[in-house]
Parts: sequence; structure tokens; C-alpha cells
Amino acid sequence: MKTLDKQIENFIPFLDLLKQLIRIPSVTGAEHSFFLYLKRELEELGIQTSYYDGLLVAQGNNPTRGMFSAHIDRHGLICTGPNEFQFAAFLEKNKSDLNGNSLSEQMFESIASRYINQQVQAYEPWGGSYLGIGKITDVYLCEEINNLIFKVDGFKHLLPGTPIAFSDKLKKNNDLISAQLDNVLSAAIIIYLYQNGYQGTAFFTAQEEAGKSWRYVNEWFKKQHLSTSELLVLDTSPYNTRPEADVQDIVLRNRDANAKFKSPLLKMLKNFCHKNNIKYSCKDEFIQKQNKLLKEQNLPLMTLGSTELGRLVKESNKKIQGTTLQIPTTGYHTVEETASIKSVKAILFMLRKLYIDNDIK
Repeated sequence: MKTLDKQIENFIPFLDLLKQLIRIPSVTGAEHSFFLYLKRELEELGIQTSYYDGLLVAQGNNPTRGMFSAHIDRHGLICTGPNEFQFAAFLEKNKSDLNGNSLSEQMFESIASRYINQQVQAYEPWGGSYLGIGKITDVYLCEEINNLIFKVDGFKHLLPGTPIAFSDKLKKNNDLISAQLDNVLSAAIIIYLYQNGYQGTAFFTAQEEAGKSWRYVNEWFKKQHLSTSELLVLDTSPYNTRPEADVQDIVLRNRDANAKFKSPLLKMLKNFCHKNNIKYSCKDEFIQKQNKLLKEQNLPLMTLGSTELGRLVKESNKKIQGTTLQIPTTGYHTVEETASIKSVKAILFMLRKLYIDNDIK
């Protein structure tokens, strides 16, 4: 892996960038202040930006030389009444999908206890101004409204609609980094690529955790009368244990529950991995293998999951196609989500070679 070691000299600036972005809250449905921060960072680099409802579009001098997409919302709470706080993503989703079958609902129910004693910060949704620190003392699923209810000390003064982010900072432990990485990590990767010469297009989307981000990208393509087969969606991918996550450096997909991914990018990425000794797996194949074992034990099966790209492919009638590129993590949807530095370096190396150096050999 000597080629990846070349990234070491540039990795500290990347970590510094990631640290900055993590400190800026971006709760699902209240992403405005984070969008403005990204907009400023990009424009300082000479990148043209267009800010729409739920979408920031960045374009360099060669906008057709690559198309990335990454959602920028993170999990948090919303004040919904006097000393009452609910899970933001479920509110934005309008609770229409909460029938007990969605992967996200099962996941949130299983990790609700992890939020106990979590420090949180309230902020003004438009300007991002700090409104105080609180602490979660209890979390429970309220069946009457089918949402997670949080008890928080220190926020009796907040008004309904106030977003509350999990207090967070980047932690480094040997070859691992931890924070609420989903999906600020991908935003940092894209900004870093622009800093190092990327001149293509990037989409930063809101409300992915509520299942809405695909709408904003789809609308942009419709308004521009464009289609593509080469949209690369960056994200994290959850695993239960570090050994399970460390089997691969990066995670690809052939499909999700909504659609098959048919793009020249998928073959290109696989070939690049083979030639550069980067370990990869396909998440859909992993899930199918897991389901065979679960079926033998008469246990509930895993779903293939619903991704931003899958919804885009389906809802655009395949006018938008591409593939996903993900970093394997553990501790998904918590401030302890953990990724290996090796995986991050692999993606930075890959994207720089393919989209900046134009080296596809």
C-alpha cells in the first residue's frame, strides 16, 4: 500500500478541515448554517455555488469532470413544546414510513439507550448562533406519536422549532477516527478535493436522514434538462463490529432496495481497487450473505436498504444513474461512529487519482 502512504503528508490538513466541519451543527431539517459555511469555503476557493432549498450545488471550471453527491444533515433533536424534544429525522419524515419495517426505525430503537447522558447544544436554525448546552437524561419510544421522545436538562427556555445537535468533536485513536461522521466525513472529502484541484460538480443535500435528499438533486437535474450515468454518492456504511468493518477499505453497491445501479463508474472503481490493492466489498452482496445465515436460523432478515442514489434512479426513471462509494464504520448514528484512517486515505487517494490527476490506469 505504498501509494496510499503518499497521502500522509496531506492528511493532517484533511483532519483539520474535518474537525472544523464537525463543530458546526447540521441537524436534519435545520442545515442552513452548515450550508452557508460550505458556501463560503467553496467560494473562497473560486468555486461557483448555487444554493437552493435543501441543496447546495458547487461547480468548478470543468463541471462535467465528475459529479459527487453527499448529504450534510446529521441526527439531532427538535424542540416541539415546553421542555419536549423529539428526534428530528422522524419529524421531517412526517412519520409516514414508520410501520416497524424500516431499517432506520429498527436501528434507532436499538441504540436509543446510547443517547443517555449525551451532551447536546441548541442553536438558532438560520444563523447557527449558540443557544446553550443541555444533557439528555432519558430516551423512550412514544407509541402514541411513534417517535423517540427525549428528556433534556437545561432547555426549559427553548421555543418549538429550535434544533438541538449532539455536542461533538473529532477523536483520533491510533488508526481510527470517531465522531458523528455520517455524513460530515463525505462533505470534508469533497471540500478537500476542491482544495487540491478538483473542478467538477458536487451536490450537498439536506434531509437525507428523513429520506428526502434525493428530491432536491432530482429537481435540479430536471430544471437543467440534464441526465447522467456517472453520479458518485459518498457516504458511510454501518457494520456491527470493527473486524466486520475492517474486512474492506471501501464499500460499493450493485443495488439497493429501490433500484440496480448501472454505471461505468462501478466497473471503474472496482478495477482501480484491484490495481491499487484497495480492499472493497459490495454492501448488497454482504447483506444477501447475512440473510442466508439468518434464514437458516429463522431470524428476521436484513433489508437491502434505501439509499439516496436508489431513490434517484427509481424516481428519475433511470435518467440519473451512478454508484455509491462508502467508508465502513461502526457506532453508526452516534457521536462514536468510527472509521479507519486507512479507509479515508484510500478514498482520498482514489478520488484524487481519478478526478484530479485523471489517472485511470
